[in-house]
Amino acid sequence: MDAINVRVVHSRTPDEAFDTGRHGPLANNRSTNGARADIVAPRYRAISERRLDRIPQLAGRHEDERFAMEVVSRVLPFRTNEYVVNNLIDWSRVPDDPIYQMTFPQRGMLDPADFDRVADLVKRDATDEEFAPVVASIRENLNPHPAGQRELNIPRHEDTVVEGIQHKYRETVLFFPSRGQTCHAYCTFCFRWAQFVGKDMKIYAKQMDGLHRYLASHPEVTDLLITGGDPMVMKASALSRYLEPILNSPDTAHVRNIRIGTKSLTFWPYRFVSDPDADELLGLLERVVASGRHLAIMAHFNHWQELSTDVVQAAMRRLRNTGTVIRAQGPLLAHINDEAAVWRRMWEDQVRLGVVPYYMFVERDTGAKRYFEVPLERARQIYTDAVSQVSGLARTARGPSMSAEPGKVEVLGVQRVRGERVFVLRFLQGRDPNWVGVPFFAEFDPKATWLDQLRPAFGEKRFFFEEGLESMREMA
Repeated sequence: MDAINVRVVHSRTPDEAFDTGRHGPLANNRSTNGARADIVAPRYRAISERRLDRIPQLAGRHEDERFAMEVVSRVLPFRTNEYVVNNLIDWSRVPDDPIYQMTFPQRGMLDPADFDRVADLVKRDATDEEFAPVVASIRENLNPHPAGQRELNIPRHEDTVVEGIQHKYRETVLFFPSRGQTCHAYCTFCFRWAQFVGKDMKIYAKQMDGLHRYLASHPEVTDLLITGGDPMVMKASALSRYLEPILNSPDTAHVRNIRIGTKSLTFWPYRFVSDPDADELLGLLERVVASGRHLAIMAHFNHWQELSTDVVQAAMRRLRNTGTVIRAQGPLLAHINDEAAVWRRMWEDQVRLGVVPYYMFVERDTGAKRYFEVPLERARQIYTDAVSQVSGLARTARGPSMSAEPGKVEVLGVQRVRGERVFVLRFLQGRDPNWVGVPFFAEFDPKATWLDQLRPAFGEKRFFFEEGLESMREMA
């Protein structure tokens, strides 16, 4: 097979510590299938809110816009890198460019009153001690841990809380390794933004043995999802220490599917192509597949622009050649992808690149939701219009789906039933497996953007799952 040509760029030392090390040329090629590509191999270099003024493309932006970024980034986390800035954003379209909206803070992401409170502190160059209580108060009101993540999802083992694990659905355990609780860049709409703003808000595992003990004692678990943050910021050797014991122990043979949630294919595809341990990482993934397990990269894509560079396509080829399946998911977002044409093209491009469209999510009720949310009725119409224009290979995408407290609830449509206009809903996944697939109805509300804004249809006092959910809350 032809090699990928990698030109090594000795760029500046990163401002922030990061598990990437020095970059060198690829040792071998697992990916090109005969194609050749020139891939520049830069060093990862994080750009934080402290370095906004060093991004040359921002120099031409209006002073008020740059000030708004500074204000919002005091509350919601900001990080990007030169790959995103130089390769993904069309600066001639800013501020309307979708990747710009996806990565750079905008004034509307905060409530106007909250924005003014923080802006006043910035203008008078307040101390950290003055900022802290104001920012903490605003963050608490942004619902930092939605859908019962802390109250209902964190399990106990032998009467001890298992740190860094969430177990919401019977078959699936989520694991948050401590070294994977950051990202190569941050999404402005991130529903796990609280992972990046302070230790008190984080969910993460300090030790790895708790995961293995928990999995061994729960034979009903078939799926392990390693998530974050982004596990792909970890060195391959660190990720191996979590995975190898699962592959090698008969006590965890029931864990048949391993998923890794990551945005790295968008924000740093060099992770799979030219990072110094890229080949070591791919070798680890090959061992997972060789163990007989299904390995899925749960890739987060929000716009077809993310799929357009040579390096991301090379990264996908390399991943697929290990036997890994890439599944794509992401939320429907105002200002970024709230058009059927965007989703149609994204799904078509994903299929062409060997990626399986998986989920269209509804933006969660946390963080900057007020800026990104789309009414459920319109979300369903966008989904319907998009999916009707693609072939069956792209109709694997389910949605729009709300990852709400009781489970994943899909909006099937709006219909007239018994003379009443209603939302038709069903569970794709539930805290109680018996809820899955059961259709139910809610009064039509053209402004509703989330499950808790809906009321049962036909005069019912509560949805069918609410009594069971209340019992779970009482037992937690």
